[in-house]
Amino acid sequence: MIRALHRWPGLLAAALLIILTLSGAALSIFPAAERLAAPQAETGLSVATLATRIQTTYPGVEQIRRSPSGQITAYWFADGTPGAAVIDPVTGEGVGPADPNPVERWLTNLHRSLFLGDGGRIAMALSAAAMLILAVSGSALVAHRAGGWRRWFAPLRGPLSGRLHVEIARVAVVGLALSSMTALWMSASTFELLPIATSAPAFPSAVSGDTGVAITSIDLLGQTPVAELRDLNFPYSGDATDVFTLKTDHGTGYLDQGTGAALGWTDLTAGERVSETIYMLHTGQGAAFLGIILGLMALGVPVLGVTGTLVWLVARRSRPRIIGNQPAAKAETILLVGSEGGSTWGFAATLQQALSAAGQTVHVAPMSGFGPLRYAKAQRVLILAATYGDGDAPETAKAFLDRLKTLGTVPSAPLAVLGFGDRSYPNYCGYAQRVAAEAESRGWEVFLPFDTIDRQSPQDFARWGRLLGQVLGIDLELTHQPVQPATQTLTLVSRRDYGAQMQAPTAILRFALPRVALWQKLTGRGFARFEAGDLLGIVPIGSEIPRLYSLASDQRDGFVEIVVKRQPSGLCSAQLTQLAPGDTAKGYVRHNPGFKPGKGRVPLILIGAGTGIGPLAGFIRGNKRHKPIHLFFGMRNPKHDYLYGQDLSNWQAEGRLTRLDMAVSRTANPNYVQDALRAEGAEVARLIRDGARVMVCGGRDMAAGVADALADILKPDGMTPVALKAEGRYVEDVY
Repeated sequence: MIRALHRWPGLLAAALLIILTLSGAALSIFPAAERLAAPQAETGLSVATLATRIQTTYPGVEQIRRSPSGQITAYWFADGTPGAAVIDPVTGEGVGPADPNPVERWLTNLHRSLFLGDGGRIAMALSAAAMLILAVSGSALVAHRAGGWRRWFAPLRGPLSGRLHVEIARVAVVGLALSSMTALWMSASTFELLPIATSAPAFPSAVSGDTGVAITSIDLLGQTPVAELRDLNFPYSGDATDVFTLKTDHGTGYLDQGTGAALGWTDLTAGERVSETIYMLHTGQGAAFLGIILGLMALGVPVLGVTGTLVWLVARRSRPRIIGNQPAAKAETILLVGSEGGSTWGFAATLQQALSAAGQTVHVAPMSGFGPLRYAKAQRVLILAATYGDGDAPETAKAFLDRLKTLGTVPSAPLAVLGFGDRSYPNYCGYAQRVAAEAESRGWEVFLPFDTIDRQSPQDFARWGRLLGQVLGIDLELTHQPVQPATQTLTLVSRRDYGAQMQAPTAILRFALPRVALWQKLTGRGFARFEAGDLLGIVPIGSEIPRLYSLASDQRDGFVEIVVKRQPSGLCSAQLTQLAPGDTAKGYVRHNPGFKPGKGRVPLILIGAGTGIGPLAGFIRGNKRHKPIHLFFGMRNPKHDYLYGQDLSNWQAEGRLTRLDMAVSRTANPNYVQDALRAEGAEVARLIRDGARVMVCGGRDMAAGVADALADILKPDGMTPVALKAEGRYVEDVY
């Protein structure tokens, strides 16, 4: 509901919102420019003294006006000809024309009414209402994505367009909400929809009939500082019944032109003060710095419009349409989905269609939308949860566990959890397992045991569907066709071969960077944006299941590089290691933000063996700022499988690699990376005490040995690999 409330006002009013905010941002400059250019009155200058100076220069003065910026303007008649000028309050003389800025006037008309009169004013008011809806709903979505209001500025991950959209929104949303609310108030005032009483006193019925009082002898003008003046109107020449009219920040009053006596005074009403404050907040008149800040925030709206549209288009492409999705309050089956890349939504759509065909009413929603109070008729809750990275929650499930832990009572409808993952990863379906374990610990009834789907297997899904159908007493046949990510053709340009003499053929494969479409550049998807440590998915011929390889290059390197070892029964590795320059393969990029070296000068300890050197080599190659990097690299024999050997020497000479420690396992005295770590234990402990980040890439057995070695090395300092992981200073990419 919130997403729809956020999406449609933005899409429908996008053009008007861009006009509204860009014109508003441009107008925000004028109050500051006027404040800087306007001659300012000296401290303590009275209205009486100012008026006397101006009257001396312009005897026919009729009005003196002071703007919120402090600019003073005088209007007069001389020989029957009207005149006006910006006044220097020190001399009372004009220093510039008083004509309104034509650019400002044009922008104001565009901003208020699109040059369309009342119809345009209504349209812009509706645009302001749409912006307020976007600000409120967007705030709720940002809090949802971050995992709560307290995590408003939590780090983000995902495509560039989505991250940029949220980053701008969570900074600008306060200003946009303020601007839209004040705009709506001003629109309501324009159409007299607000019952605001005015402070103007009744015109005096009795005056002295005399004229010519000296301005300096009028007590009220002498007591009123120029800083509080709004305008002073002089009596009409030759009309003894007319009076001085004084307007200040406090109210309005009349003064006898013959005696200088005050003939009436009325303070500003509360409604007028509120309206004036709102006018100041919206226009920046009287608060130029605030106006500039609001203008800068308004400039974010066009970017938000573009990135929001891209996010919407990408979501439509990656998430299947759920046809016949029932409201949560009416559904018998609640189907919650946790997905990072969108593939789990495809399984959810297949399940929803099958259950609906069997006569069930089903409500499908992201796990982050978990709301038990809305499940009035629910008889069961099904959770389909993927795992992101090393056991983390996927994007659409980040707030689920926090909400579950804070529930007073769990739902009465029983639960079934199905995990999606890749069994080759050590923390297989780790997030789904945590969800199931937390639900069980809270006493949530389970009607179907926890189960998993390996590598998007349609067979596993069909098997689970039959079990679900048996429990529900229906014939449930789930026939799912996984939708693979769109691939691009990669052309091999070079290869370097290793390990053939040791029956472990391995190759560094370098592909040309494929052509990138404009929409990919705008969304940061595909090969438009990738870094070392991201994953290259290769779909082998004769299979629908992609294989993932860590990237050893950055998009800025201008090529796509991976390290592949031929596995005895590996379909994909066999095809890749048989490629010759000029041959092609189909591939796609999957971002892996959990395995990145980070920014700044924090030292890195890189640990890898065999093909695990791939992303680590990419990190070193990209270390152009010479961050301290200590590499521990394990191999079998330096004569045959010293991957990136010459490159590492060159990078060390260039300062991109600080130190290299090798471990060779196929010698008379076998040595592994964990042994090399222990040999340098004192230095490793020192680096970690100084804040170093540890990154491990390679096989599971190697990673386990490294963790044990680090535990021993860090024990005297009271540190552990588990604690480093919790701090984000120990990350693994293992297989």
